[in-house]
Amino acid sequence: MYNFSQITLLVTHFNRSRSLENLLQSFEALNCSFADIVISDDGSKHEHLHYINVLKTKYPIRVIQAVQNKGLGNNINKGQDEVRTPYTLYVQEDFEALPIFPQKLADSFKFMEDDRSLDIIRFWAYSPYPYLEPVGKGFSEMKIKPFATDYTKIYCYGDTPHLRRSNFFERFGRYAEGLSGDRTEYKMCISFIQNKGRGLFYNECRNLFTHENSPSEPSTMVRVSWRQGNNWLLKRVRNVYRQVKYNYDILLMPGLRRR
Repeated sequence: MYNFSQITLLVTHFNRSRSLENLLQSFEALNCSFADIVISDDGSKHEHLHYINVLKTKYPIRVIQAVQNKGLGNNINKGQDEVRTPYTLYVQEDFEALPIFPQKLADSFKFMEDDRSLDIIRFWAYSPYPYLEPVGKGFSEMKIKPFATDYTKIYCYGDTPHLRRSNFFERFGRYAEGLSGDRTEYKMCISFIQNKGRGLFYNECRNLFTHENSPSEPSTMVRVSWRQGNNWLLKRVRNVYRQVKYNYDILLMPGLRRR
């Protein structure tokens, strides 16, 4: 039994109550429990809210509702405001924990207890962080190297599953509201780097969670097509644009996140 008495599980949810159930089931199957489980809902449809009420009879969850959909930033902010433990495990509802996750969460907790300068430990990403220095137990520290050319260094922070200190807002500010999910995440990425955040990354992150969207509950994220296309010329232009913009925002616009 893994009982994380100093960690709150914070889950953001929007219109994917069956996916939420799968996530909660995955933790239960791994005998993984938390001091509290906060479900921050972003104005889901009635049928999903009804099913969450059913889940409340099966799992010890607290549901924080919104009168209307206000986007990712508001949803994380109001959920984090409800956390009363020193640490927050943040997971979006369309992930499911895999068998080795509880032990790696225990390792992460020990890392953060032993090193008070660590702000975050990341458990999943769409691609590995480019600049890593091993620290043991399968984890590496994420580094921002001088003149680093790989623009994905921006993702020293990410909105995928991670453990963070619950005073995260004091160091990096609240999440930007009223923007798209990508812009919200980007602004927190900038703030994390500008404020010299420190974090670890689990090297084999795909062994900790699965991330799938079923046809009945597809992803609600909408992205501009030019940012996703695979045309070789488009990719070159996009990469140059990101390299220039990201470095400009990091180096020349201090306080961007707090505006």
